[in-house]
Amino acid sequence: MQTVLFHSTIFGPIRSRRLGVSLGVNLTPDDGKICSFDCLYCEAGFNAQGQGTTGFPPREQVARQLESRLKNMSAAGEPLDVITFSGNGEPTLHPDFGGVIDDTLRIRDEYYPSAKVSVLSNSTRLDRPSVEEALRKVDNNILKLDSAVTDTMKVIDRPNNPAFTSEKAIADIAKFHGQCIVQTMFLRGEYDGVKIDNTTTAEVDALVKAYTTIAPREIMIYSIDRKTPAETLEKIDRQELERIGERIASETGIPVQVA
Repeated sequence: MQTVLFHSTIFGPIRSRRLGVSLGVNLTPDDGKICSFDCLYCEAGFNAQGQGTTGFPPREQVARQLESRLKNMSAAGEPLDVITFSGNGEPTLHPDFGGVIDDTLRIRDEYYPSAKVSVLSNSTRLDRPSVEEALRKVDNNILKLDSAVTDTMKVIDRPNNPAFTSEKAIADIAKFHGQCIVQTMFLRGEYDGVKIDNTTTAEVDALVKAYTTIAPREIMIYSIDRKTPAETLEKIDRQELERIGERIASETGIPVQVA
């Protein structure tokens, strides 16, 4: 079974196809996975691998390691476009997420003031005031919406909370009043005998309606790029993604980045 990808709190920098030269911050364990989704396509593997033993890294540890890495990179003249919170699960699950964001912005301003701070979130904890407040402070508040159809979302993303719906995600994301980027993974295939395809006309219709309601500053659409824990998924080719992106941009008036 595919297991966690990141065995440290600070990793990279790596070349992100969507964000540029990115230094990663993993706020979940470095030997396990903690996430409120269990996505079929997650590069870190399924939640069944376990939460590991190290737990969430303390706020002070994150700040210390981030400052050390940025100080060394700056001294060496290394480029940096973005500091990205992702890792082995959902970053907003960290018990001191807001404090970590405050530390990161302060440290960023000292060493790489032109770099952006991005958070990749699955949108499940946007109803927590502390999480919402922290996400309003970052440069790129990137929120997942893989399907505006709840049944499809539950097959692809497999939320831990069975009461979580696409309608709730859309309403919570809309509270940012455009201060966000919405990210959608397009794929097809099957899992446990259930067919999956969020590229259909009905699915894209529902997404267009959701994007219009949310009115984000940008929409990112992409497909599988690496090995996935569910091996029966199919990558959507670039040409098809671009057609979907053109339709979304035309009908919503919102810029679409195809990655």
